[in-house]
Amino acid sequence: MRTTIVLARHGRTAWHHGNRYTGSTDLPIDEVGVRQAQQLKEWATDYAPDALWCSPMLRARQSIAPAAEALRLEPTLDARLREVDFGSAEGKVLGELPPAVAKAFQLDPVRDHFPGGEHPAEAADRVHEVFQEIVRRHDGQKVLVVAHNTLLRLLVCRALGLRLNDYRRLLPALGPAALVRFRWEDGTVGLEAYNLPAVRMETLA
Repeated sequence: MRTTIVLARHGRTAWHHGNRYTGSTDLPIDEVGVRQAQQLKEWATDYAPDALWCSPMLRARQSIAPAAEALRLEPTLDARLREVDFGSAEGKVLGELPPAVAKAFQLDPVRDHFPGGEHPAEAADRVHEVFQEIVRRHDGQKVLVVAHNTLLRLLVCRALGLRLNDYRRLLPALGPAALVRFRWEDGTVGLEAYNLPAVRMETLA
């Protein structure tokens, strides 16, 4: 059986607009994020997923809410889908951090992750675990999952067997409300699309 999981990053928040690290800080989406949530609803209405999963963080719940209402589906909230905690970098841009910390992070964001924050490998473990559960519970179905930028890039690396240390280099961008599409079939995983806008496209049908 083929299972398709489409991952969506949540809509924009005020901190994301300024490119500030937003991990455990529970911010709402801004006015642009609201429009992005509506775009996600329009795409999801056309795509018609069988199930919805979502991070319990406010920005993710607000982003999936219009789609959930239109589809009449109740999202499964799972704490394992929360964003990585960025520790001392929360609310800051890279240039506001001590130069030595910023440089070390840029060279190896896993080994030298932000002080006081969650280890990226642990975040990759928890998100990969929940995705394996989604595959088991929704065999042969289509699932839409709304989560977070860094977490989703770590998942892509873990699912494809790529080095986590390279997630920023290999996957430099995942825009607000952008989509990632995975396929699980015959025990194997494949990446079909990455960083696509939430618009009605035949490639995501």
